Amino acid sequence: MSFALPIRVYWEDTDAGGIVFYANYLKYMERARTEWLRSLGIAQRALREETGGIFVVSETRLKYHRPARLDDELLVTAELRQIGSASLIIDQRVLARPARAPAADPTADAPVLCEASIRIGWVHADTLRPARIPAQVSGTLARYAGSMSQPQKP
Repeated sequence: MSFALPIRVYWEDTDAGGIVFYANYLKYMERARTEWLRSLGIAQRALREETGGIFVVSETRLKYHRPARLDDELLVTAELRQIGSASLIIDQRVLARPARAPAADPTADAPVLCEASIRIGWVHADTLRPARIPAQVSGTLARYAGSMSQPQKP
């Protein structure tokens, strides 16, 4: 199971040449991770209030393949690759949204513009020291881990 968030490229996302500024791919991925967690019933503000902890990005690895341009429609995916006691590794892709995407899998045949592996860690919000991911979060994610680790069929 892979989550996909549609995003349109706006003027503010681009450089003078109308190409998406490279750092904005990280913003798109952040939005997709947040919406993915929300779709699983994990609200980050409520978690902070209940547990005193937050997720922070601790490592990123990106590869850019093609540029996105002004007014392009994109799909930004988030797929859980690994759950640890204090961190998650999430694979993400920014895809060019095909004009005629199949309803069953809108990411099928979508050209990859950028792909990344993002590690997010759980920390105490006040001290930023690592901590165990709360059981309600790890339990929710564990239920989806098996289906998320399966390759998507085109």
